[in-house]
Amino acid sequence: MPYTYEYSRPAVTVDIIVLRNAMTQVLLIKRLLPPFENQWALPGGFVEMEETLEKAAERELEEETGITGISLSQFHAFSDPDRDPRHRTISVVFWGEAGQDKYLTKAGSDAKEAKWFEINNLPSLAFDHDKILRKAVTELINRM
Repeated sequence: MPYTYEYSRPAVTVDIIVLRNAMTQVLLIKRLLPPFENQWALPGGFVEMEETLEKAAERELEEETGITGISLSQFHAFSDPDRDPRHRTISVVFWGEAGQDKYLTKAGSDAKEAKWFEINNLPSLAFDHDKILRKAVTELINRM
């Protein structure tokens, strides 16, 4: 049943951090579409109306990188009002570990390319994904 609200509402996305090789590498995608066309970003996208956050994360990871079967855990929500130039967007970030070199990538959906990067040698990232990765790395260091 559709509803109409007096107040505007934010969009919800998921972004996924996948690490491998003792958490020294992270999986990134090159964006096919604006905004940030041809820039590197974490895999992710909009949550569909009929799916949970967890299902959205699994779907987006598979669509954009071809990777399935990774156990993903919710990491943190990012809600800076200006994080997406299109509109107000809240991103719930998930993370998981791919182990060693077991997972091959295959770009799809709105990803032009999918590639593993050394965590200490990253390209310029779209949206606020550099902030997201810095927080994740800090959290991992604190856990160790």
